[in-house]
Amino acid sequence: MNKLLLEPAVKPLLFAVFLLPLTWLLYGALANKLGANPAEALIRATGDWTLRFLCLTLAITPLRQTTGWHALARLRRMIGLFTFFYGVLHFLSFAGFDQGFDLDAIVRDIAKRPFILVGSTALLLMLPLAATSFNRAIKALGAKRWQALHRAVYGTAALALLHFFWMRAGKNDFAEVAVYAAIICVLLGWRLRRWLQNRSAAAGRAVAA
Repeated sequence: MNKLLLEPAVKPLLFAVFLLPLTWLLYGALANKLGANPAEALIRATGDWTLRFLCLTLAITPLRQTTGWHALARLRRMIGLFTFFYGVLHFLSFAGFDQGFDLDAIVRDIAKRPFILVGSTALLLMLPLAATSFNRAIKALGAKRWQALHRAVYGTAALALLHFFWMRAGKNDFAEVAVYAAIICVLLGWRLRRWLQNRSAAAGRAVAA
């Protein structure tokens, strides 16, 4: 699997695959296949894909460490950038279709509705992660500071899930929320378990020394 993942064609192929949701949405909008409320369908769909890509980003490290497919690491940056890309599309869909890109109306709506405030905060947290996802930024920040900054993705995941929960609460529809909550809890719980194990091991080494 590592050999396959290192093939030069893997990244371009996945890049094309990750654009398929956007391609389908554009086709649906042009062909009038998004239902009675196309604007709402676009807002919801871009939000759903943001959450899916976020889960996929968080899954890379557990998959890499449990399977030994270390070449997955070379895909994490691209998946993370696609998470941000669909998050921006989600916000622009809200700003354009709901508010007509009226800045005052957007600000008032964010302040008035907590679930939009939480979603906007999650997107803002992703901004520095996307901006520092390149090798030059890693060198400039240093590995430790870069890793500390990118742990903000955990807060992004929590805020994105809360945003989704509040959005679905209005219709008392929590089935999908429960699925995403379970996935994110497993992925973050795995990290917490690893951190506790490493901390325990470090304490044991300190005592032994």
